[in-house]
Amino acid sequence: MAAKPSTTTTAKATYSPIDPTRKTRPPIFSGSDVDWLRPDSRGFHQCRPAFFRTGAVNSASGSAYAEFGNTKVIVSVFGPRESKKAMMYSNIGRLNCNVSHTTFATPIRGQGSDHKDFSSMLHKALEGAIILETFPKTTVDVFALVLESGGSIRFLVKQVDELDTLWFAVGDLPVVISCASVALADAGIMMYDLVASVSVSCLGKNLLIDPVLEEESYQDGSLMIACMPSRYEVTQLTVTGEWSTPHFNEAMQLCLDASAKLGKIMRSCLKEAASDEQE
Repeated sequence: MAAKPSTTTTAKATYSPIDPTRKTRPPIFSGSDVDWLRPDSRGFHQCRPAFFRTGAVNSASGSAYAEFGNTKVIVSVFGPRESKKAMMYSNIGRLNCNVSHTTFATPIRGQGSDHKDFSSMLHKALEGAIILETFPKTTVDVFALVLESGGSIRFLVKQVDELDTLWFAVGDLPVVISCASVALADAGIMMYDLVASVSVSCLGKNLLIDPVLEEESYQDGSLMIACMPSRYEVTQLTVTGEWSTPHFNEAMQLCLDASAKLGKIMRSCLKEAASDEQE
């Protein structure tokens, strides 16, 4: 497929599910400051501003750049292209996903690499939204690169011989999923709906939406949802830790409400891109 002409469109807005002025004190902090805010001055139920730009990579069939606070992600989509001859015949299309970090994305320098777990989770989140029947016997490749990580840095594996610790950013995945969805739409891939993703951390009795590093390092549990807002369908649900039923239901609703608002921002970016191309 020929590369798309350079078209750059941006969209930036907030997508907090409820009134961001509501403040609750988390148990991990102490003192007399009852008006405590999160490390980046957000309210507990306030998301980071979401910024999207399409046409970020001229050589790709479609691409998008996303910036949520300090998290910066770029996604390129190539194809549909003819599947490799070694692959079994399929009357539906194939989706390949790859997620990687630059060597300077995290505080631990020089550890940029591909992440198979992230790639698998991105694939699962997107696969249910793409109409694979529209490109049979072909493959679409999605390459996501985290330029800067603003999420949680978690221990992944320790090589005993070299005493070397490898880290990866868990909180970046919702941004990667949302950005990849916009890039697929920019490439003209047929989809049932865009996929918007939001996460929530549980700290004691408090729920923090769209958490950052300091918050996730203290969390008792986390919940991440990838969903198609217009269809109100969840394509992926990831839960860690122990949750009470009321807390889980509240966290689910927070994620769904925020995803609906995030989806509007994503559509706005794509509509502006379409308008620019017509002009």
